[in-house]
Amino acid sequence: MSDRAHDLARRVDAFLREHVIPFEQDPRIGKHGPSDDLRVELQRKAAAQGLLAPHVGVEYGGHGLDHREIAIVFRAAGYSLLGPIALNLMAPDEGNMCLIEKIGSAAQKDEVLRPLAAGEIRTAFLMTEPDGGAGSDPSMMKTTAVQDGNHWVINGAKTFITGAEGAAHGIIMARTDHGATMFLAPMTAPGISITRVLDTIDRTMPGGHAMVKLDNVRVSADQILGEANEGFKYAQVRLAPARLTHCMRWWGAARRAHDIAVAYACRRHAFGKPLVDHEGVGFMLADNEIDLKQAELTIDWCAGVLDAGGHGSGTAESSLAKVAVSEALFRIADRCVQVLGGTGVTDDTPVHQIFRDIRAFRVYDGPSEVHRWSMAKRIKREFLAKS
Repeated sequence: MSDRAHDLARRVDAFLREHVIPFEQDPRIGKHGPSDDLRVELQRKAAAQGLLAPHVGVEYGGHGLDHREIAIVFRAAGYSLLGPIALNLMAPDEGNMCLIEKIGSAAQKDEVLRPLAAGEIRTAFLMTEPDGGAGSDPSMMKTTAVQDGNHWVINGAKTFITGAEGAAHGIIMARTDHGATMFLAPMTAPGISITRVLDTIDRTMPGGHAMVKLDNVRVSADQILGEANEGFKYAQVRLAPARLTHCMRWWGAARRAHDIAVAYACRRHAFGKPLVDHEGVGFMLADNEIDLKQAELTIDWCAGVLDAGGHGSGTAESSLAKVAVSEALFRIADRCVQVLGGTGVTDDTPVHQIFRDIRAFRVYDGPSEVHRWSMAKRIKREFLAKS
């Protein structure tokens, strides 16, 4: 692990404590996430400290971190639920930045990636569809893109599209003649409309999660992201690292919940002694430390695999990490609520919201059951190959 990553993490921690945590009760945090006004204010503070979008290349204002370095910095950023927003490394923008940087054209990088990394705009990733369409099974994709000369016409519906409301651009995934294709299009393009913003248990991502209708959306061929018909491959290029960066950010949040629970258990007395001295409480905190360390090691191992393998690698490993880490972090958050008792289900501490957001994380980027199913298929394949 590099010295620069540890130095960045220390700077991030100090920045969060001084400039971000004081905003955690800001009224601009609504049921669909922080407002863009609050986001911009926090990101300007981060930019002034040289901490904005540290994961992107130096030419786009970042630090050009590899995945193992990202793990250290993102865990530090997650210590406040507002931290990833302030540092411009929250989903879906973080994953979109990485994908555009890897496969985008020079024009797409100038038009979208540069202002996105600078915090001037937000983006969305339009892949998931309503019932009957693509979700955990991308092969069920119903949205289509039909070529018409030098243009493509997109029709379909998307759902659970994070940050769609207020996004300047969206990466739209649609079925084409020989697979799927990704298009990088303005969200103001004729035919794109938000039909509903869903009310969900999480509230950390600006714009919330929306349902989007695509009605004869016309895009030019130069708005294809990467190559035509390679969308399923690019989805893995984006999703494998994105699963892991989710783990990193929520690890920081779980660490915060644990620290609050520890402080409470050491101060609060019951039956003649501090709560921490009761085995029922002390053992929960000990189990938290075990889960935190195992999750941290899993994240670092998978980050190393991604660094060693290049674009599109680490899919199996990121599935393993997503299951192990998301479930471990949920156990931590659940124990913290229990240790805090009545206080744990109020907004008097961030533990209540951390619990809700981490519960949602167990569904993000594929629920545990889908990843286990995928791993079981691989186990069978490997066994049959050896037989």
